[in-house]
Amino acid sequence: MKRFFGFALILVLFSIPALASKNSEKVTLPGTVKVGSTQLAAGEYKASWTGTGSSVQLTLTQNGKAVVSVPAKLVEENHNLNSVTTNTQGGVDFLQTIQLNHVSLVLESAPTTGQ
Repeated sequence: MKRFFGFALILVLFSIPALASKNSEKVTLPGTVKVGSTQLAAGEYKASWTGTGSSVQLTLTQNGKAVVSVPAKLVEENHNLNSVTTNTQGGVDFLQTIQLNHVSLVLESAPTTGQ
């Protein structure tokens, strides 16, 4: 019986990182963009999120350090490639959407056209 519980515990501990990585993917920002009030340089970032639907907290990290965390809306849809959508306001590019394999993350802090 001890072996069974030991095996079950090991199985649970090894499955937790696999479940956590489900809500994160790498994304490349091709140029400088503003996310909320934070200016991000071009480069590779890890996008990770918690929550579902219109209540998601998106965190972008680079080199293991959280750079910015903003509210977003999760939309389930399939894409062939990971990409980003920006909107230019007053000469500044604002990150609007991050499109990943099976989801899109629409940033709530991004100004939309006409604002």
